[in-house]
Amino acid sequence: MKVAVVGATGMVGEVMLQMLADRNFPVTELIPVASEKSVGKEITWKGKGYTVVGLQTAVDRHPDIALFSAGGQTSLDWAPKFAEVGTTVIDNSSAWRMDPTKKLVVPEINAHELTKADKIIANPNCSTIQMVMVLAPLHKKYGVKRVVVSTYQSITGTGVKAVQQLENEYAGVQGEMAYKYQIHRNAIPQCDVFEDNGYTKEEMKLTRETKKIIGDDTIHVTATAIRIPVVGGHSEALNVEFHHPCNLNEIREILHHTPGVVVQDNTDTYTYPMPLYAHGKDEVFVGRIRQDESQPNTVNMWVVADNLRKGAATNAIQIAEYLVAQGLV
Repeated sequence: MKVAVVGATGMVGEVMLQMLADRNFPVTELIPVASEKSVGKEITWKGKGYTVVGLQTAVDRHPDIALFSAGGQTSLDWAPKFAEVGTTVIDNSSAWRMDPTKKLVVPEINAHELTKADKIIANPNCSTIQMVMVLAPLHKKYGVKRVVVSTYQSITGTGVKAVQQLENEYAGVQGEMAYKYQIHRNAIPQCDVFEDNGYTKEEMKLTRETKKIIGDDTIHVTATAIRIPVVGGHSEALNVEFHHPCNLNEIREILHHTPGVVVQDNTDTYTYPMPLYAHGKDEVFVGRIRQDESQPNTVNMWVVADNLRKGAATNAIQIAEYLVAQGLV
């Protein structure tokens, strides 16, 4: 089982390598891949040294699986080249997500749709993954009609440059800026670039990807995405309107029995999800489950997950695990 990790020296790539080791993925040959400026660097994985190679070298080695986390343009340019030599690509960028010929997969929800013919598989946006993990089982029971979501997103979603900016600002040091504004002691109501409709790309990803993953174009989603000075993970306030009457205890029970979801919902003991505790974990945490008293069949929830784990690396590795288990690679 030859596995290439494209973007191996980036934040998500490093977590992917860690996850491959932690989950004992059956790697017989690891191929760390990065941009030209990183080619020749040494990385250590499971106690052994590996030399980072370029993209063409990786293609020439015909990996069985390539985990991509190197940006949209790299994925558009190179994923087809890997696919042409028989590699199954699992891509973490936005490049292929809304391509009607490509599957957009959260394993717990729709991995069963995958076939041997799927050579480029899209990994959803981090904030979408944690939201649909909660919505999908409730949609089966009550039918999701409309979702209003506000996200409070970790700077790690932007990358190393943003983490460095926050650390510089903590220390009172002038440095390179990942954002147009200071992030320390601030909240920036912009994640990604603005589209013509006034929403950011991040907000529209939540809208478009949710429908594709759950497989229902009638679900209405409206989003506001905010960047906050947090490292541990993304948080989301969800207001979910259902087609049918819902029961709070039943909702908690459904979510309690949903693989990959952990219910933390006890106001008596001040138990609720927080990025501080989600950091480094693979589950999606949900709490503050309560009735919306302004209209029927509607609930509010607070959802938190580590955006580098389930929001990116873990989900990609889970897809790879499914492919191996089903003999699809």
